[in-house]
Amino acid sequence: MTSARRQLIDANATPFYHVINRCVRRAFLCGEDKLTGRSYEHRRGWIVDKIKALSAIFCIDICAYAVMSNHYHLVLKIDRRQGKIVNAKRHYQPLASNH
Repeated sequence: MTSARRQLIDANATPFYHVINRCVRRAFLCGEDKLTGRSYEHRRGWIVDKIKALSAIFCIDICAYAVMSNHYHLVLKIDRRQGKIVNAKRHYQPLASNH
């Protein structure tokens, strides 16, 4: 059964989270598939670039990461200070644009 994100993540308890994402059906994220001989190593740079880009958008600091052949690990820290700044801007932006 799934749980709501607000029940899974509590920045007051800890701002640090270990996230794992794994491919399904023996698919390769990057590296070389020994069965077919195909190389997916070019994807590693894409994944790292995407992680960095999303970190800049979502008030999350990347403490560490590891990109493996069929999964990756992230150690994330929620940047609560930056989140408060973003929320304040979102709150006041519509007020400023009406005048």
